[in-house]
Amino acid sequence: MVKLFSVILASLMFSNAVSAAEPPTLRIGYQKSSVSMVLAREYKLFEQELPGTEVQWTEFLGGPPLMEALNSGSVDIGNIGDIPPIFAQAAGIDLQYIGVEPNDGKTEAILLPKASTVQSVAELKGKRVALLKGSSAHNLFLKSLLRAGLQWNDVNVVYLSPSDGRAAFEQGKVDAWVVWDPYYSAAVVDGSARVLGDGEGLNPAGSFYVASSSFAKQHPLGVAAILKTLGRAQSLSLDQPEESIALMAKTLGLQPDVVKSYFGHRSTTPIRPLEAVDVANQQRTADLFLANGLIPKKVDVQQIVFKAP
Repeated sequence: MVKLFSVILASLMFSNAVSAAEPPTLRIGYQKSSVSMVLAREYKLFEQELPGTEVQWTEFLGGPPLMEALNSGSVDIGNIGDIPPIFAQAAGIDLQYIGVEPNDGKTEAILLPKASTVQSVAELKGKRVALLKGSSAHNLFLKSLLRAGLQWNDVNVVYLSPSDGRAAFEQGKVDAWVVWDPYYSAAVVDGSARVLGDGEGLNPAGSFYVASSSFAKQHPLGVAAILKTLGRAQSLSLDQPEESIALMAKTLGLQPDVVKSYFGHRSTTPIRPLEAVDVANQQRTADLFLANGLIPKKVDVQQIVFKAP
């Protein structure tokens, strides 16, 4: 009888583990800026890793609207820059950091029109600069201003989506545009912009993968499978760059030279769960935004870092 009970218990534990590893549905929010997400979608890597899961994809133009979708329950996981989860946590959105793709800040930049006479960030004082509020571009520009000896209010910041930002930039309605790849590479490759500066040396935390807290708690083993899948996609992009560039260009409707430029800005550091250094970098950024009045309250980043069982 004891043996029978042990067999039944083991069977139930196995069944629960499989259930936790393979959620019935995985709703993914992604951006064109995430090579790993796009390749995972095109190669159906999540379907391979989680064969019992229905995978659904929704594209977003930036991290803030993706965070809104996560909050409303429309998506389960997503990829974002460093600032959207800070804004989300300050707004009370229930999310978990499940992974990080560290970078050195080269995938986003402050762009100027080719004819601009501006030669330094300090010369942007009093000028109009476009960026998406609550995005990684927000972080790049704040840190760039402080390094140049300026304050946030020294510049007339215009909050625009990437598409509206590009239109305003090309029409001469703003003096600079702060944006990430592939928008950044597209503007430089087509000759409409030059780079004033990027995020190198500004201690960026990287790009993050997040999940709703309910999803992470219900499917902790599924989170591990998700990170494994993203790691496979990243490896593909590094091991097969020409094929990956061609596929990205076709999928995103971009010129291969634009995607090649973007690939040249990426870091090769593997996607992984957050470590102490990532949490510390992200906390410093959150504290910096609070000190400059850009978020309403202090947040504790460590509180929403997913802890694997």
